[in-house]
Amino acid sequence: MSLTSGIHCPRTPLRRFLDRELSAGAHLLRKNYRARHHDDQVLLPGPGVGTEAGTVGTAIDYRLRLAFTAIKPVDPVAILGMLHLGMDDAGQRMRAVGKELADRLKETVLRLELDNRDLPMDRDQDEEEDLARLLLAAAWYQVNYRTPIGFAYTPLAITVHEDPGAFTLERLLQLPHRDMVADVVTQLYKAASGPLKALRDRSRPEDCTPGPTFSTHHLTADADLAVDGLLLDFKSTRATRTLRQSEAWQLAGYLLLDAQDRYRIDTVGLYLTRSGTFASWPVEEYLGLLGACRRDLTVFRAAFTELIEGCTSDDVPQGAEEEDRVRRLLQRLAPVADPGHCKVCTQRCPDSGRRPREFCSPWCRARAQVLQRRGLLPGGPVPLLPAPRKERLDLPSDAEIVSLTARIPR
Repeated sequence: MSLTSGIHCPRTPLRRFLDRELSAGAHLLRKNYRARHHDDQVLLPGPGVGTEAGTVGTAIDYRLRLAFTAIKPVDPVAILGMLHLGMDDAGQRMRAVGKELADRLKETVLRLELDNRDLPMDRDQDEEEDLARLLLAAAWYQVNYRTPIGFAYTPLAITVHEDPGAFTLERLLQLPHRDMVADVVTQLYKAASGPLKALRDRSRPEDCTPGPTFSTHHLTADADLAVDGLLLDFKSTRATRTLRQSEAWQLAGYLLLDAQDRYRIDTVGLYLTRSGTFASWPVEEYLGLLGACRRDLTVFRAAFTELIEGCTSDDVPQGAEEEDRVRRLLQRLAPVADPGHCKVCTQRCPDSGRRPREFCSPWCRARAQVLQRRGLLPGGPVPLLPAPRKERLDLPSDAEIVSLTARIPR
């Protein structure tokens, strides 16, 4: 059960809820983002990165977190990946080497004092390259937890299955291609001379939370960093001028999942590691750009909580009975527009000398037709019944991760 899986499929209850509640779509936010974007030089990966762009993205994300706080020197998801390995010879060997990797990474992070504000954000070339190799190796272990099927195709898994007895930590650290290492280091150096450095300089390690989690019994999600009220997500995409709807919905999902206001989020933002673009919005502005029907965050969170507690929100409903139950739940949670307010975004319509307006703008009028076709407004057709359900992985809480970490064999 995950926020990401629920957002990417347009027929999940979660996506249908957000599509209706965020009435402007991502159009206005995307336009606002492009006005802030400056891509004088976009860092592109070398040919040796190939299909490992995701691994590089995971490594640079964690390296940037460590620059703010080293409270978690080893990514908890990498530790979970080690624990989920099989018990055959290859699995046991990968687990043993993984423990050595975790120890080496922890020692390196603490020795370099990566979150010390009296030191620069970056270190010298050799130290950064060694650290990048450690983080890339840890990223492969993460794959085993997040997508076990894909783990079999990682250089880590392929190499160890060729000869488990010859697999060592030194062999593991030789596996990342030099272009992968260079890509991580170059992105880090760009961050060290850009707006992210300014954010780091005006924060303290104790005010930063790496990988803030938004876990409930019904839905899980983890962002990249929380810094004194700012919720920040790192993106290593090459398409730096494009803000996708899924990314906009993801930030909104984090905001709504923090129903207890644990992280006291007052601003949300994105940092594009390849262009050095840092874009952030106060929560009120962000909801306004998305055309949120409910601008009161407490009310919005309450409706979202009722949705995820009332159905399997991240998966497509199975069969007519479940689909009917989800449809009735969405209808019950539909925002009600007061007289004189727009039927789509529920905001007040401009005064009219003629008959009262139903919509506040041509955009909302056109949006109403889209929502009706999807069955998200009264008078729309019945949506098509969905495809078979897929298995989802749950991300455990921080307390569970600490407990699991103690079980890694030494």
